[in-house]
Amino acid sequence: MESLEFELRDEYIPLCDLLKYCGITETGGMAKQLIDEGFVQVDGEVELRKRAKIRAGQVVSGDGFEIHVA
Repeated sequence: MESLEFELRDEYIPLCDLLKYCGITETGGMAKQLIDEGFVQVDGEVELRKRAKIRAGQVVSGDGFEIHVA
């Protein structure tokens, strides 16, 4: 499993943007599709909101990846 750390520069980042910036998907559209299909979890719970506000301390995970937001 690929484990990444993302340094947050603002109060939050939308989930679909986080996946794109971390290289989990190549485009925002691909990120939205991954979220729509239920393949992304935030703090262990499936997250279906594409623009869910991800804040420092949260963990975003899915098939083969885990992103720790700092």
